[in-house]
Amino acid sequence: MTLNIFALIGHVFLKITAYIGTFFIFLYQVFYTLFLKPLKIQKFLVQVERIGVDSFFISALTGTCAGAVLALQGYYGFKPLGTESMLGPIVALALTREVGPVFTGLMVTGRVGSAIAAEIGTMKITEQLDALRTLRIDIFQYLIVPRVLAAIVIMPFVTVFAMFFGIFGGYAVYVFYLGLNPIDYIEGIKDMLEFQDIACGLIKSSVFGLIFSSVGAFKGYLTQGGAKEVGIATTKSVVAASVTILIANYFLAILLFGHA
Repeated sequence: MTLNIFALIGHVFLKITAYIGTFFIFLYQVFYTLFLKPLKIQKFLVQVERIGVDSFFISALTGTCAGAVLALQGYYGFKPLGTESMLGPIVALALTREVGPVFTGLMVTGRVGSAIAAEIGTMKITEQLDALRTLRIDIFQYLIVPRVLAAIVIMPFVTVFAMFFGIFGGYAVYVFYLGLNPIDYIEGIKDMLEFQDIACGLIKSSVFGLIFSSVGAFKGYLTQGGAKEVGIATTKSVVAASVTILIANYFLAILLFGHA
């Protein structure tokens, strides 16, 4: 019985290790193609529009709601201490460092990461990828690199929208709902928010873009079977990318802000 348990643990460990190794080989191929082969500019621009431009509304809505909730809940926490004037910098720091990049990454993962997995997975099971190989078209150069690079490049711009509208949402609650002095909100942000806070948040968003785009492409690329397997791969890609983003966020927070 004990030997069977250890055998099961070993089997699971080897399976997970092999899967992670396969993913990093896939990621190596992506960067190899990116740096050593010409970029398909038109494909890249199409993905920039799909990943970035089409996500601006949802990022603005997410940021606004997050900022409003932060201001409202923060008020009830700071009011007994008489420090309501600190709400502005708290909302701004939370949005630029953590809430903006993470929430935007998760929302775009659900919207775009799933689409990447579904598209490539469908092309895999319908043998479109095999047809491209027959035509001597590099699949990584044609399909995968434009998506990954577009996510890395455009995610900071999407996140900036979430940050800006989040601060605006906090301002709206602070001034119009709570009836506090808007000067305190704005001046507090000016005094405490630094460029480094914004820059580190944007670095996070680029990393999150790499995560959800590469995971989505990887899951789609490995899809086998039929329509059911495409759905399973799509679901797994969103779950895996979301969990990886949350884990990566912890280590990025230590790396980028740990010295503070």
